[in-house]
Amino acid sequence: MRNPIAFLFIGLFFGTGIGFIWAGSLGVTFDGHDHAEHAGGGAAVDHANMDHGGMDHSPVNVPAGPNAPTLAMVLHKDTMSGLNLEIQTTNFTFSPETVNQANITGAGHAHVYANGKKLSRVYGNWFHITGLPAGEHTIMVELNANSHGVIQVDGKPLQVTQTVTIP
Repeated sequence: MRNPIAFLFIGLFFGTGIGFIWAGSLGVTFDGHDHAEHAGGGAAVDHANMDHGGMDHSPVNVPAGPNAPTLAMVLHKDTMSGLNLEIQTTNFTFSPETVNQANITGAGHAHVYANGKKLSRVYGNWFHITGLPAGEHTIMVELNANSHGVIQVDGKPLQVTQTVTIP
């Protein structure tokens, strides 16, 4: 009887090698692109220098009233590291499945910033912030439409800011 483990390693070795050769012959590269914007913490990204070709970041205005979205945030110290950001909304639904599509009233995502630098796009009520050095930091959350434009209520951006000190 033959050793199945040996055949497994031989298959993986030759299969992977042939796969890389085939991908290379098709012009596939493995250099990728920067995912820091989506890293969920760590070093902040200077969002202003990113390429957003074709995206309309114009503010999306909604009228004030009982159906207008609201935004609040609470920062909780994480027992292991960093902070847990709780994003509290009313009349707003996080909708990652519709990002970059037509705007839907009362739906979208949030952008989280630390000291003016974008940390990430957020698709839910909780976000873990790590990598901030000791000292005082300003955390800002804004609600954004599918087009990434800031949602405004009667012309006022739907943003909240809080200062926190990291020991």
